[in-house]
Amino acid sequence: MNFQIKILLLSFAVSIFVALIVIPILKKLRVGQSEREEGPSSHLTKQGTPTMGGLILIITTILLSAFLYIDYAKDELEIATRLLPIVFVTIGFGLVGFIDDFKKVVLHNTDGLSPKLKMLGLMIIAIVYVVMLVFNFHNGTDIFIPIINQYVTVPIWIYIPFAVVVILATTNAVNLTDGIDGLSTSVTTIILTCLTVISIIWDIKETTIFGCIIIGACLGFLLFNLHPAKVFMGDTGSLLLGGAIAGIALYIKLPLLLLIIAIIPVIETLSVILQVAYFKKTGKRIFKMAPIHHHFELCGWKENTIVSIFSLITLIMCMVGIMII
Repeated sequence: MNFQIKILLLSFAVSIFVALIVIPILKKLRVGQSEREEGPSSHLTKQGTPTMGGLILIITTILLSAFLYIDYAKDELEIATRLLPIVFVTIGFGLVGFIDDFKKVVLHNTDGLSPKLKMLGLMIIAIVYVVMLVFNFHNGTDIFIPIINQYVTVPIWIYIPFAVVVILATTNAVNLTDGIDGLSTSVTTIILTCLTVISIIWDIKETTIFGCIIIGACLGFLLFNLHPAKVFMGDTGSLLLGGAIAGIALYIKLPLLLLIIAIIPVIETLSVILQVAYFKKTGKRIFKMAPIHHHFELCGWKENTIVSIFSLITLIMCMVGIMII
């Protein structure tokens, strides 16, 4: 446990150091957030706040992962090697988000990557990750069922598309949660902490190490992302965090647990699906605005209140998740 805390603290320190370098550069380059006209009017004051802050998470993750890979390769090469696929899916998703953000805020292409190209990029990375787990690292196709505490082996032709859908759905859900200062970072940090605690309990060293790296990076980033945010993560950060959560959950065979511990991203996604479906059918809206955090904003809730309540709900559900495995 002492070593894990050291990794987390080191990642936290590196994240702050990187942020202090990256944020001024983003400001100098005028890589500012463009708020949607159809969004809450209160968000117009955030116009120009640096975005693409997910670069802080990418750089911190690469630096710490490289350092620990070299350190572990000396005595525990297998652990070092098994870090690679999780790093791959996390950084890969972050880079897709970076390309999208770069086109939007640097090249001033308001559309960014086309939805088809973005989805294609994410799908390729997801497929490669799942195939690596199954064939290269022999992780198996079994899934742990919470509550009954049993593993169920899934036929490979079902498992691979299922795992890819889990990754893409989780990433999209985290992306939708990124709408107000500190919300996505806070919620995903708690979810990642839950998965890391389970990894410690089950003695899965590679996901424990990587979880500590991402948690530390998120906590450092959160210092600059809490309301009023000095930087936004953009798709660079939200896609990276979605990849990390789904990657770890699949690695430790707990994708079904995400329905419980990632309840806020799940609700955010459902709110959008319900809003769109209901509007198409009736021409009316269920919520004042979707995703649902905007609904609460328009109901008069302060951003910090939404972040606190959503984080508390996530914490409670993560505690439930740990109890039922």
